[in-house]
Amino acid sequence: MSGCQVVSLKQQALNVTIANERNSILTQKKLSEASLNVLSMSGKESKVCMQNPDQCIADLHKIPEIIDEQLLSTASELYLAKSKLLSESSECKISKLSKHKSDDEQKIIQQNYEKCIDQELEALDKSLRYSYAYLFKTSRQPQERIFDNRQVQIRDFYNQALTQLVNVYNVRTPSQDIAPTLKIGKSTYTIDIQAYQRLQNMKLEKFISSYNMNFSGLRAINRRDGFGSDFVAVFPASDPSKLENKYILDPLTYHYPKGINPNIHKARYLAATIIAQPKKRTATVDDVLNSPNFEIKVYDPYSVDKVDIAGKTYSLAANFSAPYGLWLAENNLGAAAYLTLIDRDQRLTMPHLYMLEPYNPNKKVIVLVHGLASSPEAWIAVTNDIMGDPVLREHYQVWQIFYSTNMPILESRFQIYALLKQAFASLNPKDPAAKDSVLIGHSMGGIISRLLVSDADISKQALAMMSNRQQTRLRKHPVIGERLKMEPITNFDRAIFLAAPHRGTDYADRWFTLAARKIIKLPATFLTTLADTLTSDDVDLKDFVKTLTNDVIQNGPSDLSKKSKFMELTADIPPEKGLVFHSIMGNITKSDDPNVITDGIVTYKSAHLDGAVSEKILPGGHSIQETPAAVLELRRILRQHLVDHGLYKPKN
Repeated sequence: MSGCQVVSLKQQALNVTIANERNSILTQKKLSEASLNVLSMSGKESKVCMQNPDQCIADLHKIPEIIDEQLLSTASELYLAKSKLLSESSECKISKLSKHKSDDEQKIIQQNYEKCIDQELEALDKSLRYSYAYLFKTSRQPQERIFDNRQVQIRDFYNQALTQLVNVYNVRTPSQDIAPTLKIGKSTYTIDIQAYQRLQNMKLEKFISSYNMNFSGLRAINRRDGFGSDFVAVFPASDPSKLENKYILDPLTYHYPKGINPNIHKARYLAATIIAQPKKRTATVDDVLNSPNFEIKVYDPYSVDKVDIAGKTYSLAANFSAPYGLWLAENNLGAAAYLTLIDRDQRLTMPHLYMLEPYNPNKKVIVLVHGLASSPEAWIAVTNDIMGDPVLREHYQVWQIFYSTNMPILESRFQIYALLKQAFASLNPKDPAAKDSVLIGHSMGGIISRLLVSDADISKQALAMMSNRQQTRLRKHPVIGERLKMEPITNFDRAIFLAAPHRGTDYADRWFTLAARKIIKLPATFLTTLADTLTSDDVDLKDFVKTLTNDVIQNGPSDLSKKSKFMELTADIPPEKGLVFHSIMGNITKSDDPNVITDGIVTYKSAHLDGAVSEKILPGGHSIQETPAAVLELRRILRQHLVDHGLYKPKN
């Protein structure tokens, strides 16, 4: 008898081989191959050990053939598996139907729920500790196993355990403020924000893990690989301002409560990286596993890129896109932009300025101004690439302007001018950030940007277009005259105009655009405030305002027409002398003839400005700022800006 062959050979698919090596409890409902191999030495069933990891790990300790790395890594995965089982159990959830039960039954359900959550937290605590011990306290250093799949798995266990520990604790003990310590079983985690200067003396609402965030609409998620779990630190939302729907005709002299314009918004969402480690710097494996005192250190990944862990220096992990993505997702800016056009959303009665990161006095400011029927969402590709470029991220901070594009363009220019003057005035004039800023505008925002850095007085030309009665009335009101006199914002010394119809567009006079212009309304609050300001006993107010808005003050889309009075007044106003500026425009034709080139809405002849340091014509339509080629050109210009100011020297 030949007997039965025990071992046979066959080839398996490559994806199966890789999956067997790299899958774990995070990607499937069973343990990794590495942990299963360790458990096989003790004869323990994996399902039993996932339910009762304490006993299984105690048994593994008794087997001398199991080395420290095997024991610690398997224990880390077992406790993480235990926490997952608990989180999916009915005891760790409170059904909506429970409110229909009796008070005694509800009390028992709540007690079971809290007990289950506490058990989940204790399992996460132990998983985190065993992960840390494996990563930093074994006989082999992390650098010695840099190519080990197991090390990558355990780093993921550590990150997930820390992420879930913070998330579950927030659910267990809901609060409006971040607690200074977390009590989990016998463990005490102290929150240390000393390494995050911008969080000092600030009221925080919560930390949100960005580990599993998935943003549709972001072309890329800009991360930095390293150690630590990435989060978003969230400040409390601002109280609704009493000025929310009030239109202010004289913003330059208006006295805001507490002297602060409520429409200048500091960053609410901040990138943060969290590391949990023993308080004792010389902790042994036993200290890591059993000492009650752990600390959670919060770092600013913008200012810290290296951290000291267990006496060695490691790169700090970071997610730079998450705060920006969260801001966009929670504010639904695109919908607000369209609703504002038809005067159905009052959020943009006045323009707003959003700082996308905490003010940094050493970083140059980039201001982005969007176009018609648009919002800061128009700058997603540009903003995300600035955050993803290490050089630009180190030297620039982004401010976004959000304004109502149904407003007359001259009015938008004036209000944005006042907003930016106030924002820059709030800075220390000695800060590097207070000078050499860059202004970038797209489409209508490009026109506004040009007029923000221009020196011109169009009072005589504007008055000449009005009737004698209108002239007499308007001469009495300085708030009107202020809108016709333009001075450049001196904080800018470079501007970039993208697809800007400086001389208007025929597109604004097509039949369907003309129909849309009849639907688009001037903001009611703007007209009411204007009427209240210009009211007089000797003027029929209703007829006067009607005549004024028909003949002189038109909505933003109407101003874009080549035939508009706005274009007649402003088309030939250049940026101030000495300002460095660039033009970028799209071309949907195959022609290089300046008389033919167009992006479908704006022609080359309208977008071209004499005196530009560079002019780039790229294949693409009107939303050229969203294309990779335009983003690369913007990055080139922004780097050149740093070179020109001695802040960056390109490598050969």
